[in-house]
Amino acid sequence: MTAKTALVTGASSGIGEATARKLRALGFIVYGAARRTDRLKGLAAEGVRPLAMDVTDDASMQTGIDRIVAETGRIDVLVNNAGYGSYGALEDVDIDEGRRQFEVNVFGAMRLAQLALPHMRTQGSGTIVNITSMGGKIHTPLGGWYHGTKFALEALSDCLRLEVRPFGIDVVIIEPGGIATEWGGIAADLVQETSGKGAYASQAEAVAKSLRSEANSNRNSPPSVIADAIGKAVTASKPKTRYAVGFGAQRLIAARGLLSDRQFDALISRAVGMPRNQ
Repeated sequence: MTAKTALVTGASSGIGEATARKLRALGFIVYGAARRTDRLKGLAAEGVRPLAMDVTDDASMQTGIDRIVAETGRIDVLVNNAGYGSYGALEDVDIDEGRRQFEVNVFGAMRLAQLALPHMRTQGSGTIVNITSMGGKIHTPLGGWYHGTKFALEALSDCLRLEVRPFGIDVVIIEPGGIATEWGGIAADLVQETSGKGAYASQAEAVAKSLRSEANSNRNSPPSVIADAIGKAVTASKPKTRYAVGFGAQRLIAARGLLSDRQFDALISRAVGMPRNQ
């Protein structure tokens, strides 16, 4: 039986790295994609094939998919994991940075899906896994562009699932909660850089403090819990449409459904330590 092939973007660290390792252990031929292949040396030593790819560069994505199909004859799993959190007050974030947030988190994922789908349709099978976030279901202050991308990716994934189901292709959404990666620290630096001075300075200080506290919390789940959920989804005969996993994900998503907008606003504001009305 021909081994199945998987592509994991953002594989140089965190969730992507853990996922590439998990799928390799499950017997997949795994391509780990990142802008800097020097950061993939550890995975390469374990049998993951390094792939240079920038999800904001169409030629880079086309070349990557072409290489995978040329070398293996197929693509069975696409894990759209590449992404980052652009934090700052919506009034402060440069509109070009907002566009870049969507280019990386949304358009890159959807373009890779476009490139992979013809091959999956020919096979009559395949799974596209889109990593959103509990942030695709809830909202927090100074995270508007990030949440916007994750909400968008949730909606696009739902529509895509309906469209490709007749071809035997599954679309799975993974909604991570608090995960022990470098993400929180990077987001905290960005929010202070963007809104650390001016009208939103006190909010930026509170959000950055919360992000760093959460990033350093031993409550956060390891990236392996996300990798395990992805491994379960791509090997299931009928995967769930969504997997909310990691610290706080199920609890906060449930709270958003139960509380009114104002109640949830108050809950999040208290949790983040937002300053009271000035």
